[in-house]
Amino acid sequence: MTKLSDVCLSSCGATVVLATSCDERYPPENILDGKSETFWTTTGIFPQEFIIGFSGPAKINKLTVQSYLVRNLKIEKSISKDPVNFEKCAEKELENSEGQLQTEEFMLPGCQATYLRFIIESSFDQFVSIHRVMADGNMDNISSTA
Repeated sequence: MTKLSDVCLSSCGATVVLATSCDERYPPENILDGKSETFWTTTGIFPQEFIIGFSGPAKINKLTVQSYLVRNLKIEKSISKDPVNFEKCAEKELENSEGQLQTEEFMLPGCQATYLRFIIESSFDQFVSIHRVMADGNMDNISSTA
C-alpha cells in the first residue's frame, strides 16, 4: 500500500494553472507552499476561482482548505489532460471564523483528478484569502491499479 502524502504541494509538482485575480504581494502560488502564514488574496468581485494542476493523475481521499472570510466554496475535479470538463465533487457553506483562519475538510474517498477547481461563490467581506490547500492522496499510476 502506498503511503498518502500532501499532493497539493509545489514540491510534489502541483501548480496553480489559473487564478482569477492576482496581487504580486500575495500570488496564487502561495497556496501550494505548505505554509499557513502565506496566502493568495482575491479582488472584491465574486465568484473567484483557482485551479490546481497535478504532475499526473492523483487519487485524493481528503482535502483541507485553510481560508479567511470565504462564505461558499465549491470544488470540482477534472481527469482530462487539460483543465476542462470539470465535475462537481463538493460544496460547502462555511462559518465566519471571527478573525481566525477557516479550516474546512472535504472527504473525497477515491477521488481521481488531474486538476481541481475551487470556486469561491461568496464571502463575508470584499476580499478573501486562501492560505493553504492540502490533499491527502497519492500520485500512483491510477489506471494500473484496476
